[in-house]
Amino acid sequence: MDTLALEHYLLLSAGLFAVGLVGVLAKRNVIVILMSIELMLNGVNVALVAFSRYSPVDELEGHIFAIFIITVAAAEVAIGLAILLTIFARRNTVDAAEINLLK
Repeated sequence: MDTLALEHYLLLSAGLFAVGLVGVLAKRNVIVILMSIELMLNGVNVALVAFSRYSPVDELEGHIFAIFIITVAAAEVAIGLAILLTIFARRNTVDAAEINLLK
């Protein structure tokens, strides 16, 4: 059985990142935007782990960076959802176009 090459992982990574980018740019629901950002971060994680796996040096930098990204993504979701719940309690909407609290 043939193993997957680095290009396959990079195509998967680019696809995940592209789907996330389309979600961030096209959607107005803040929850969908947060999920799209998570997809983009997971696309970067796949690329980092793939580069680390196919690196000629046996070191784990890609895996370590991926763990940091997962940690930052978890914090981003926790803070983002807390802010979103506060905005929903005040405005009764999760539409990004209608959230203009800085005006």
